[in-house]
Amino acid sequence: ILAYTEGLHGKWLFTEVRALFSRRYLLQNTALEIFLANRMAVMFNFPDSATVKKVVHCLPRVGVGTNFGLPQTRRISLASPKQLFKASNMTQRWQRREISNFEYLIFLNTISGRTYNDLNQYPVFPWVITNYETEELDLTLPSNFRDLSKPIGALNPKRAAFFTERFETWEDEQVPKFHYGTHYSTSSFTLMWLIRIEPFTTFFLNLQGGKFDHADRTFSSISRAWRNCQRDTSDVKELIPEFYYLPEMFVNSNNYNLGVMEDGTVVCDVELPPWAKTPEDFVRINRM
Repeated sequence: ILAYTEGLHGKWLFTEVRALFSRRYLLQNTALEIFLANRMAVMFNFPDSATVKKVVHCLPRVGVGTNFGLPQTRRISLASPKQLFKASNMTQRWQRREISNFEYLIFLNTISGRTYNDLNQYPVFPWVITNYETEELDLTLPSNFRDLSKPIGALNPKRAAFFTERFETWEDEQVPKFHYGTHYSTSSFTLMWLIRIEPFTTFFLNLQGGKFDHADRTFSSISRAWRNCQRDTSDVKELIPEFYYLPEMFVNSNNYNLGVMEDGTVVCDVELPPWAKTPEDFVRINRM
């Protein structure tokens, strides 16, 4: 990580500031994310929330930008996710099909506090397609699409029943009742998805003590990843936005030695579903 952070410094003009979002960092309301005219975003963490307010009042009055139908005020920059959601016109625009599903999900992630600048709060996108096995993908068949009214852990009825039974029969007084013992998004999951591209490769190696993970645990197949999150009681991972716009994440272009699986398979590029001939093809169809 030091290769990407040591000696980090920068200077930006006030005229470049386009949006200000108050953020949480390590569960505290002490951070601020600044979006600039060159589409760059910089996140700062401060000692306390009072300092965040002081900084916001020293910066240009831009609110959270002009894209969400909100006034450009400092009060909006300090508003909670719930307040931003209620005040914005984005849901209405989405319902009128003025913006795409992708744009709406990015909006929800952004106002909720998720950011590309914090792996612990990385943006979340859902699995949408459920068929990763056939040569052709019929996008007119409802069965090829995930039921988005349910969380990923409730899609498989047998697994959902297991989670419900565990919750209802839990008797450990030291640990509160729970359905899922893991999360739909963590920093390690994000790094697992993006292990083939920098700077995430370096971040992953730092997390793993300088070594890649066991090959059988490495992200190597989209269909296998989908099956695992439908069957494994310890896997309820959702996706990240890159699945819908970054074909490079599926290619081991740097020729990293990601190991050999127990069945002898060498882990290299991500295995795509049969209906996607190239990574670009997969991203295009996945986003349709």
